[in-house]
Amino acid sequence: MSSEPSTAPAPPGWRLFPAERIAVLGARLFDPASGLDRTGGLVIENGVISRIGDVPPDFDGEVIEGNGLIVCPGLFDMHVHLREPGFEYKETVRTGCLAAIVGGFTGVAPMPNTTPPIDNPGVVDFIRRRARELPVEVHPIAAVTLGREGRTLAELAELHEAGVTAFSDDGAPVANAYLMRLALEYSRMLDAVIIEHCEERSLTAEGVVDEGMVSTELGLPGWPAVGEEIAVERAVRLAEFTGGRLHIAHISTAGAVQIVRRAKQNGVKVTAEVTPHHLTLDSEAVRSFDTDFKVNPPLRTPADIEALTQGLAEGVIDAVATDHAPHAAFEKEIEFIEAPFGMIGLETALGVILTKLVAPGRVPLARAIDALTAKPRRILGLPPVELKTGAPANLTLIDPEEKWTVDRTEMVSRSRNTPFHGWRLVGRARGVINRNLACLRGG
Repeated sequence: MSSEPSTAPAPPGWRLFPAERIAVLGARLFDPASGLDRTGGLVIENGVISRIGDVPPDFDGEVIEGNGLIVCPGLFDMHVHLREPGFEYKETVRTGCLAAIVGGFTGVAPMPNTTPPIDNPGVVDFIRRRARELPVEVHPIAAVTLGREGRTLAELAELHEAGVTAFSDDGAPVANAYLMRLALEYSRMLDAVIIEHCEERSLTAEGVVDEGMVSTELGLPGWPAVGEEIAVERAVRLAEFTGGRLHIAHISTAGAVQIVRRAKQNGVKVTAEVTPHHLTLDSEAVRSFDTDFKVNPPLRTPADIEALTQGLAEGVIDAVATDHAPHAAFEKEIEFIEAPFGMIGLETALGVILTKLVAPGRVPLARAIDALTAKPRRILGLPPVELKTGAPANLTLIDPEEKWTVDRTEMVSRSRNTPFHGWRLVGRARGVINRNLACLRGG
C-alpha cells in the first residue's frame, strides 16, 4: 500500500511521502552509539518508531523490503556551505538539502559565509524556514565575529537564544587571540562550541596547494602544513586556558592530528572533523590542474592521509564532514591559481567512505557510521538520534553492496565541482526518514 506523495519537492527519481505507517522488513538495524546490531523489522507510525522486531502480518502501511539494507540513525553533515542567502546561483538551501537526501543525510549544518553572513537571528530563521518541508534538518552555524571580519564578537548569547549551538568564521580563522579567548569563554558559559578554521595566514595567504615537491614542480604557491599546525596548537592552548569547547574544522595534516591527540589525552575539550577528500586524495591530483582538486586546506601527502585515517579509526578525529562547497562552472573553469577553493561532497561522501575506508578494513564500519551520525550531533549539542521504540524516526537506509559510478551530470546539487567524477563506488543511500517524512529512491 503506497502513501500519498508529499507536495514538497524530491530529488529526481526519488519519492517523498508522509511517514505515517511504514515497515522495514529484514534489515540490519545498526546503531553503534547504543550498541544495536541485529537483523529484524522496524515499524514507524506517525513519524515515531513504534516497534523493533517482527512486523505484524496484517500491517497495512508502506512496506520496504530491507533484506541486504542497513538502517542506521540519520547521517549528519556538520560542515556544509549552502550559499543562501547571497550566492543562490551556486546552491540554495533547498538544492543543498536535496543533495543531502541523495547522500543519505537527514541533517546538515551550514557555515556562515553567506551574504549577509549568519551573524543575527533573522538570517538563522530565514535559513531554517527554507528547509521546513523536507526531511533534512538545517542547523545553521553562526559567525563568531560580526560580518566574519574578525574585529568584534557577534551577539553570541542572542544567537544562542535563537537556537544556535555552534559558532565559526569558517573560511577565515579568528586571527585575534584575544577575541578567540572571549569566544571560547562564551562557549563555556553557553555550552556551545567554537569551530575554528585553523590557518596562520602569514604563512598561507598566497598558497593554493600543499607546499612540497608538487607545488615546486608545478610552480604554484605552497600552503605549508605548519600553517595549519601552528593555528591548531594556538586554538588548543586557548581552549585549555579557558575551558571552552573547541572543534577543529577539516583537519588535514599528520602534525595537527598529533596535536589533537595530545590535547585529548590532557583533558582539553577539543574535537575534530575530517573530510572524505582529505582521506582519499593527495596532492598528486593537482598535477592535472583540475580546479575541482583545489580546496582549503589543500590536499596533502600520502603520509598525512595515513595519519588522518588512523586518527579517524582511533577516534582521535571524531567526525566526518564534507565541507560541501559548491561553485558555478564559470568560477572553476579558469586558471588554477585564480579559481576558488572548494568541492561538493554531500552526494558522494557515504560511497567514498564505504568504498575507500570501510571495505579495505582501514576504518571499521561502526566507527565510520558513528562519525557520520552520533558524533557530529554530540559535538553540536543536538539531541541524540536513536534506533529504539518510542524515538522519532530519523533514519538512513543504506545499500552497502550497490555498485555505482559518480557522474557529475546527474548531481542534484546546483553545482558540479566534484573531484570524484567517474569513480566506481560500492555503497549508496536508498532512502531517508525524518520529520515525519520518508524519501526513497526508486518506486
